[in-house]
Amino acid sequence: MFFTPTLSADRDLVTAPDYAAWSQAARDHDRKSGLQAWRDSDESKHFDYKAIRARLDRLRKLSAAGDVKGLLFVLNEGIHGNIDGMGHERLYQKARFGTKKLIEDYVAEVVSALDRIAAARSIDRDEKRDFFRRAQHCYGRSALLLSGSGSFLYFHVGVAKALWSEGVLPSILSGASGGSIVAAMVCTRADRDIGAWLDQGMLATPAVERDYRRMAAADVADRLAELIPDLTFQEAYEISGRHLNVSVAPAEKHQNGRLLNAITAPNVLIREAVAASCAVPGVFPPVMLMARDEAGNRVPYQPDRRWVDGSVTHDIPTKRLERLYGVNHHIVSQANPIALPFATDTRKQMAPIEAIQHASMATFKAWLNANMVIFQKPLELVPPLNSLANLARSVINQEYTGDINIIRPPKFWSPTKILSDLRQEDIDELVDTGQRTAWPKIEMVRTQTAISRALEGILARIDKAGDDGPGHRSGALQKAVR
Repeated sequence: MFFTPTLSADRDLVTAPDYAAWSQAARDHDRKSGLQAWRDSDESKHFDYKAIRARLDRLRKLSAAGDVKGLLFVLNEGIHGNIDGMGHERLYQKARFGTKKLIEDYVAEVVSALDRIAAARSIDRDEKRDFFRRAQHCYGRSALLLSGSGSFLYFHVGVAKALWSEGVLPSILSGASGGSIVAAMVCTRADRDIGAWLDQGMLATPAVERDYRRMAAADVADRLAELIPDLTFQEAYEISGRHLNVSVAPAEKHQNGRLLNAITAPNVLIREAVAASCAVPGVFPPVMLMARDEAGNRVPYQPDRRWVDGSVTHDIPTKRLERLYGVNHHIVSQANPIALPFATDTRKQMAPIEAIQHASMATFKAWLNANMVIFQKPLELVPPLNSLANLARSVINQEYTGDINIIRPPKFWSPTKILSDLRQEDIDELVDTGQRTAWPKIEMVRTQTAISRALEGILARIDKAGDDGPGHRSGALQKAVR
């Protein structure tokens, strides 16, 4: 009898038709199970709740007094995501909806204080810009990384749709292989237009009579032409305001993988970049990148180079995003069928069987790397085998998770589907799975990115206000570096 209300709430979580219904069911679950009391209580061993409470009270007092200079002084002491340990992963494992109310209130108060400072006439524009740029540098930025996925890219569609619908889709996106298609669809359109292009009906392959038809390179090119405008990375940034990053791997030896974007390759055309990132070795031919020259003509980009599937070398390019944009918070949508055995949700406590699997995989990685060293010389005598071994090593040694992980639930799918056209019911299932897997992470994303989103928006407004000033430099590349 005691468990009946909780079981009912659990059922509502499973059957919720949208995030509004899911979040209500999650709140009901926390209230009926007693976890709402945990959320309402400050106390926790996982963060310095007394220090956060004192900071919150101080900010509220200054705001009530209209003391903007005081707010500026307090926030100049430093803004970072894990202040006093409030980013501890355990704080997001307890309740079904959100975390400690104290943490949510503190984050909301910081955002409010930032808005007050931005609007204050008593602080000049240069001082504001200096403060907000330093704050953004100290706090860092968030990015959404979409893994390689083949036809499972529709899982990423569901994840992106869930984040976009709740207004928490990051402005920095990275994609490899199938993930690059979804990232490009999002980053080549204005925010108001994204929803229509993430609709399942828009994504289905038209007039496919044979189920699971194996796609050829020409089929991929045709589909990309339907889904992605013929834009360069620079042009896409100017339209969307989002930073698109596409991973590609070299087809030749002695070359390094690339992360293409408006900073490293502003004039490269996105369609060919995505086609290259989707060129699975041994299945699709390597792709030559194309660019737009000063006259607007399509011309080869590094014509002596060819590129293949980006997930081979950089499925989740966290370090490169850190260097380019100051990203220190990674939201990963992981649907790569090869990577899933290596991917675990570090934000939840693993069950015993998961812990055993994780330890076994770590042991396997160590064994493989040790043997690669031992057999390196013999393998060099057989180039095809050596290439295959190096490819396997590259795949296994990558990191496939980030700070917030949205991992496609395990379910057997026929291997024939991975590189094939899917039926509408399969597309619908994957998009729905992506959304439902993302819903439990939405409030975690909202809380952990609220301050960085506020800083980014404020800086954009400050820079826009100065666009007409003397000495202003325009251009997407300048904006992308900011």
